[in-house]
Amino acid sequence: MSDSAKRSILAGLRWTSLRLRLVVVFALVALTAAVSASGIAYWLNREAVLTRTQDTALGDFRRQMQNGAASLPLQPTGSDLRDAAGQMANSGPGYHVLLVDSHDGKPIVGSSDIDAFTKLDVPVSLQRQVNKKQPLTSSNSHEYHLFWQRTSIGGTPYLVAGTKIIGGGPAGYMLKSLDQERQDLNSLAWSLGIATALALVGSALLAQGAATTVLRPVQRLGDAARKLGEGKLDTRLVVSGTDELADLSRTFNRTASSLEKKVADMTAREEASRRFVADMSHELRTPLTAITAVAEVLEDEADSLDPMIAPAVHLVVSETRRLNDLVENLMEVTRFDAGTARLVLDTVDVADMVTACIDARAWLDAVDLDAERGMMVRLDPRRLDVILANLIGNALKHGGSPVRVAVRVDDDELVIEVRDHGPGIPEDVLPHVFDRFYKASASRPRSEGSGLGLSIAMENAHIHGGDITASNSPDGDGAVFVLRLPRDAERLTGAPGDDDPDRNEKGSAK
Repeated sequence: MSDSAKRSILAGLRWTSLRLRLVVVFALVALTAAVSASGIAYWLNREAVLTRTQDTALGDFRRQMQNGAASLPLQPTGSDLRDAAGQMANSGPGYHVLLVDSHDGKPIVGSSDIDAFTKLDVPVSLQRQVNKKQPLTSSNSHEYHLFWQRTSIGGTPYLVAGTKIIGGGPAGYMLKSLDQERQDLNSLAWSLGIATALALVGSALLAQGAATTVLRPVQRLGDAARKLGEGKLDTRLVVSGTDELADLSRTFNRTASSLEKKVADMTAREEASRRFVADMSHELRTPLTAITAVAEVLEDEADSLDPMIAPAVHLVVSETRRLNDLVENLMEVTRFDAGTARLVLDTVDVADMVTACIDARAWLDAVDLDAERGMMVRLDPRRLDVILANLIGNALKHGGSPVRVAVRVDDDELVIEVRDHGPGIPEDVLPHVFDRFYKASASRPRSEGSGLGLSIAMENAHIHGGDITASNSPDGDGAVFVLRLPRDAERLTGAPGDDDPDRNEKGSAK
């Protein structure tokens, strides 16, 4: 599976991904709309069904009371009430009837179905309203009215209604089951729920499609930006359409083109600068060689020259050597910048290497060496010599003797610590000690070096796959430079073993 496919899958699974948020927002909007529409539709249908059933039953019950119950004798018997109730129930749209009267203070009850409907099924509040005589007014011409109430008996919904015959007569009650309507409404609710679920699934699919449509260009833009960040400046997007994403792609292409042009210009200027330094260094070599030879001859004859001329001769010799070191350092820096510097690896004893470096520069009396023989490493001896010469020479020049050099091996790492006993490095200077041409002048005396020594040491450490750190001693006594190199540079850097044309070149202290 490609990296882009993996990134796409992982992006789709992250809870914070834009795709998931789009799907969730679409789903929530669809769910809210579907639930709202379903709720309104259910409520409207419920009211319509119940109102229609209720109006039909109540209207029929009122007519039955007017026709059937009103024709009863003034003092009906229980049998008369049962017959009338049965006749009313049989003529009505599926409801039970209960007729209630009294004789000599004793209640007389007649039910169309004594097992299905009794006086206990009628709410007391409804009985009081039915038997209560209403005052006659201009807006009310009847003493008794028809009242109804929805109730539940044994978990089944019912419509209970009651009224009383005006002018004397029994009170009648009706019990209408609403179970069929409840079943119809439940079926409607299930239908609306299924429709809501389908709408939710459909919205999720639409959201996924919309997210894919929107995010695919965004993903391509992200991949292109990632490639651009990796240095592939020729990366461009295919632009199609006229929407905002197309405008964004065009803007990215214009930005990438401008960036490529600017980087190309900067690279060309940098290359021209490196070439100029390299050419200048090579051109200076020939006259410097002649000048150096003349300066050495003058130095040998300085004691026999006029005392007024001898200081000038010594100055010329010193500055000639300094200029020669600067040219060599510039050529070394140019090779690092051009990427042509190569390692020539060899297996050496570190203690012997450090001792040889110190002895070659006549520093034995000024350096305390703490190194055990037998620590074998595989690296470039010349470049290690350059690093040590710069670090130790820098410590002697700016920190003063004695300089302590400690060598140890930590696992697969060679560690060389160079400590001086000078005033230390100011905190504002520490971040810049390895910068090219940087010279500290606060607490250290002015350097006569080129300002390239420590930067060249750092480059040589990096080409080995190592590093150099600079700090002040915790006890405040001098500066500490720590060089860390792999014990086998070939294994970590894959350095070739070919001969290095620059093998005989020297490095100087900063």
